[in-house]
Amino acid sequence: MKKLNFLPLVLFFFIVFIFFRHLFLQGKLPIPSDTIVGLYHPFRDLYSKEYPNGIPFKNFLITDPVRQQFPWRELAVEVEKRFELPLWNPYGFSGTPLVANYQTAAFYPLNFLFFLFPFSISWSILIVFESLMAGVFLYFYLNSLRLNKWASLVGAISFSFSGFFIAWMEWGTIIHTAIWLPLILLSIDKIFVCSKNDNSKFKIQNYVVWAIILVFSLTSSFFAGHLQTFFYLYTLSVIYCFAKWIQFGRKKRMLFLFIILNSLFIILTSVQWITTLQFILLSARDIDQVSFNNPGWFIPWQNLIQFVAPDFFGNPSTLNYWGIWNYGEFIGYVGILPLIMAVFVLFFRRDKKTLFYGVIFFISLIFSFPTIFAKIPYILQIPFLSTIQPTRLLFIIDFSLAVLAAFGFDYFLRHKKAIVYPLIFMILIFVGLWFFVLFGNQITKITLAENIIVAKRNLVFPTLLLAISGILLFILMRFPKAERRFAIMIYIIIVGVTIFDLLRFGFKFTPFTNKEYLFPNTKIISFLQKKPGQFRIMTTDSRIFPPNFSTIYKIQSVDGYDPLYLRRYGEFIAASERKSPSIDPPFGFNRIITPHNYDSKIIDLLGVKYILSLSDIESPKLKKVFQEGQTRVYENKNYAPRVFFVGEMKVVNNKNEAIQAMFDKDFDFRKIAVVEDYRGVNRNTHPMCDRCEAEILLYSENKIVINTNIDNDGFLVLTDSFYPTWHATIDGKQTRIFRTDYNFRGVLVPKGEHTVIFYNTLLGFMHHVSS
Repeated sequence: MKKLNFLPLVLFFFIVFIFFRHLFLQGKLPIPSDTIVGLYHPFRDLYSKEYPNGIPFKNFLITDPVRQQFPWRELAVEVEKRFELPLWNPYGFSGTPLVANYQTAAFYPLNFLFFLFPFSISWSILIVFESLMAGVFLYFYLNSLRLNKWASLVGAISFSFSGFFIAWMEWGTIIHTAIWLPLILLSIDKIFVCSKNDNSKFKIQNYVVWAIILVFSLTSSFFAGHLQTFFYLYTLSVIYCFAKWIQFGRKKRMLFLFIILNSLFIILTSVQWITTLQFILLSARDIDQVSFNNPGWFIPWQNLIQFVAPDFFGNPSTLNYWGIWNYGEFIGYVGILPLIMAVFVLFFRRDKKTLFYGVIFFISLIFSFPTIFAKIPYILQIPFLSTIQPTRLLFIIDFSLAVLAAFGFDYFLRHKKAIVYPLIFMILIFVGLWFFVLFGNQITKITLAENIIVAKRNLVFPTLLLAISGILLFILMRFPKAERRFAIMIYIIIVGVTIFDLLRFGFKFTPFTNKEYLFPNTKIISFLQKKPGQFRIMTTDSRIFPPNFSTIYKIQSVDGYDPLYLRRYGEFIAASERKSPSIDPPFGFNRIITPHNYDSKIIDLLGVKYILSLSDIESPKLKKVFQEGQTRVYENKNYAPRVFFVGEMKVVNNKNEAIQAMFDKDFDFRKIAVVEDYRGVNRNTHPMCDRCEAEILLYSENKIVINTNIDNDGFLVLTDSFYPTWHATIDGKQTRIFRTDYNFRGVLVPKGEHTVIFYNTLLGFMHHVSS
């Protein structure tokens, strides 16, 4: 590789510093913690004197990072610091897999940051690394293609601050999956280049180095925590590798090499994909889905406008978004000038690289918009493909546009070809948009006047950028042999316009928040944390202590928010909410389980001791015990202990019989356990325990130790969710765990004093999947 001029990289580092200046200069975090204190109780109660309506927050659309990714990663890292695998999360869904939850990203290599700094600081560094690594990797990839350094910089900027990056930046998973793509492609290129050289020691060393980089990049991307984004990345990488294989003579040894490297990748990542696959097979992922016919499942055709005017339909951060569904799912903006360059290269440049990325761009468009081709996987119910939302293809679209923009700017700088046609094309688009905002409402009569005002206001800035970009490009085209200093000045101005364009767009959407807003402690939380024993909580209102917040405070809850949740648990809660033994889908919730029927016997069985409400509750089993601001805490006098013995077993053959038995009017879960899959056990050993004692000595994420003392054989019920990776021993000897009371665990315990241990392992018995 020829010696690189690092000035553009220095400039890129400065750009990243400017974007994250609130973090570096003011200590504010790139975490949407303002939504915690601005949207939810009891945190709003904490600041109610100063802010009666809640602390103002920048972007209501960005809540998932603090409701999912941040709590999951913190719990995983905390367990890893104890040199344990983060297998289980007892704080949501009444117990749910943790490492098998792919978005936990428990094995991501950059998690080493969490072992060096406080968690919030490490998380902030992780977010900074997204733009930094994506831009640097793409710059080196484009430079390796012998592009002009300024063209490489334009491509790096337009990718690392594109609409896809800005929309998903603070999730900490989606973008970290995406950033490895340029390095993967660079590695593939370098391996093929090495194959052309002679059989020298230098060649072998390069082979090994780039092969290691390729496997490491693929593995890192997979472990980063977003399966759908990785699927698109891996698919593109395989296609790219195949295209290079054809270009470099279709050598069998090269094909064999890449098969070996991919096999190594599969082996290295098996610790994640096997556990995740097991979780998926036991989850409600296949039934708890939004129909692909719903508005917003595909990118609506009108949202093509957002490639030239990102806020034409408004912006959630300014509370004026009037488009369909979710702004963040549709934003593919890469900047006005990069878009002009991408259009330009598609007009004029004729080479294999342009053709490859042009085809990838158009195929991604076809499958992300509601075309007949895009609907085929959903019509045919193709596994995996029929459960993923195609709007995330914007990752590949934006990457292709960024690369094409670099190709275009490089070609323009080298040849100074007329850029009139691409500019005319862009001007016609803007003329059409201005015609719509000025006269379209009078013609269609379907768009509200206030929406037209929003569209008109947000069209002004892109129009000015188009005019400025056109003038700068025209100057370069008009003076192709200008003095070098003059030309460099124009290059810098062009890059500066792109920087200003994308950073302004990113600043508008991205929140930076005060440290004290990140999961503060409140009186109610302290009250719950100080209560002894194992119990769970629930809420009567979605505005209180939302799902997964309990994970941060180590308070166990019956609710949860995750695209993957155990199907049995979803059915169990659905029956409780319906007040009937109905377990058929749809359940009435999608990804978010927040049961509110506190009068249900199932809620008592789940061990819900405290119920949080924003209004007074009248119930004979509830007693008000605490209040902070508007948030009340009620104690449930009928809650069941986490472990207890029953005096009778009712054996059933399947889950339908189990749920029917539990809704029988005479059923008392304190006396009877409904047990499934009782085959192979002596039916004469029905437990008839009269005086039974069970005490939890240790309760952790991966291990539960219980001391028992009974005067006869007994059946011990543990009201944590059943999952095949859990095992049990009695006095060190393995014993069988039975699926009990539809969703929980139970073991037969002989008379006398014993130590029962439930422990979690990495892999369970796959034969349980069918049940």
